[in-house]
Amino acid sequence: MKIAIASDHGGFKLKQEVAKYLKDNGYDFTDFGTDSSDSVDYPDYAKPLGTKVSAGEFDRGILICGTGIGMNIAANKVEGVRCAHVHDVYSAKLTRQHNDSNVIAMGERVIGPGLAVDIIDTWLKTEFEGGRHERRVKKIED
Repeated sequence: MKIAIASDHGGFKLKQEVAKYLKDNGYDFTDFGTDSSDSVDYPDYAKPLGTKVSAGEFDRGILICGTGIGMNIAANKVEGVRCAHVHDVYSAKLTRQHNDSNVIAMGERVIGPGLAVDIIDTWLKTEFEGGRHERRVKKIED
């Protein structure tokens, strides 16, 4: 599984923790920036990541900003992206099972690194159930 990861300045520290988890667990990932806590604009990171996921160059994308809200809104403007704004493990599981989300957004100012890693771990390991959910996802795509 190929994963893209990006943050703005508000999510930079948490992105470092998530990247460490990905590396330690053998995931193939590419960091799209930002590379510091200097102020940047989140759409400049959400759009390129979303475009790469939508094009199939990456299987999943992880976006982190201060709250996750801005990244989520920006990513969902990219056709083919189903980004879920998640701050708990249960939602991470259900957004994969029921919505086949291909991008996740979270906020550094909302959750800590331990919970973030648990969310990412669950989200990456959960498969889409299909079935009745496939019909709904198709409606979103249409």
